[in-house]
Amino acid sequence: MNEASPGDAPFAGPLQGVRVLDLSAVLSGPMATAMLADQGAQVIKIEPLTGDTSRRVGPAKGDMSAMFIAVNRGKQSVAVDLKSEAGREVVRKLAVWADVLVENFRPGTLERLQLSPAALAALNPRLISLSISGFGPTGPYARARVYDAVIQAVSGVAASHRDKTTNEPTLLSTTVCDKLTALQAAQAITAALFARERDGKGRHIQLNMLDAALAFQWPDAMYNHLFMDEPPAAFPEMGAMLKPWKTSDGFVATMSPQADEFAALCAGFGQPELVHDPRFATAATRTRHTLELRALLEPFVATQPTAPLVKAMQQAGAPIGKVNERNEVLTDAQVLHNGCLAEMPHGDLGRVRLALGAAHFGGQRPPVPDPAPGLGEHTEAVLKALGFDAAAVAALRQAGVIKG
Repeated sequence: MNEASPGDAPFAGPLQGVRVLDLSAVLSGPMATAMLADQGAQVIKIEPLTGDTSRRVGPAKGDMSAMFIAVNRGKQSVAVDLKSEAGREVVRKLAVWADVLVENFRPGTLERLQLSPAALAALNPRLISLSISGFGPTGPYARARVYDAVIQAVSGVAASHRDKTTNEPTLLSTTVCDKLTALQAAQAITAALFARERDGKGRHIQLNMLDAALAFQWPDAMYNHLFMDEPPAAFPEMGAMLKPWKTSDGFVATMSPQADEFAALCAGFGQPELVHDPRFATAATRTRHTLELRALLEPFVATQPTAPLVKAMQQAGAPIGKVNERNEVLTDAQVLHNGCLAEMPHGDLGRVRLALGAAHFGGQRPPVPDPAPGLGEHTEAVLKALGFDAAAVAALRQAGVIKG
């Protein structure tokens, strides 16, 4: 890794010493780099003078929204105008400092700014740059504006989640495509860092949301489209099976692919004899007769209170879980036991609650991260660490190139 550093990484995790320059905005890129920060990387976030759009998405206090805090935890913020040559020079200096650069501008934008991956690689041949786009850098949709709902539509995610009454496709009320792209981005970056340890070379990684969503869809939601030559009979869509069961005071969810699990399900739901019904003898036949199975079991489930039903069926070996409302997630016994949610002070905002990084290293979860940064909070400190003196920083601020 490079020697000089504008600041120290706060956590001695597996990515300690890795320096990340985050030029991305909103969700996919920032979530990926937040995961790297959780694991010890130092992340400097470049924002426009008006701030990342996600500062204005969701409930907010001042310029700090819930979304921004969640995916920019533990980072430093430098606010700079990339439309100015002086601002671009700041980015070039940071690219020399960095090990990793992440961006999700529309294809062609960095080239117009003279900050293309190739141009930055010429300054730092060891730089690993990752570019996230909606549809990819080329093709009929390449220049189109993209958000999560658009990718849900094109990738088949919307068609895989249909309204139970109208059978019309629906959009998931979570930005699933952005978030699964973030997971693939973080994995690709760590793979590239590992490869660089072997050959010393930087790389440019291209990742688009459509490809990531299709990879996510293929094992189950698209399984009827896998076989091309003499395909077997199509299975019912997954949505017909994955439906919660209504209890007397809520809902539960089950899955029982194994024979012993299905036997426990039938026994717990009051009809143990169904294991001998030929319609339900195998996982394949159960899949084809899902609606009939539910019609037989739903009346009993509707009479049962949730908590004792879940406890009894878990003890019998039936996979089952209570459907928590979102506020109930905060007090779920297993969530509390796992310690995966943390309360942390966040300056004038008061306390905030965050989900911690899920990976445990050496049996220890990464600690509670530092707060998300205010807009341009670290601009002056980072510039001085890069060699800008006080007069140069003042001149940049006077010229409207930086903020903070």
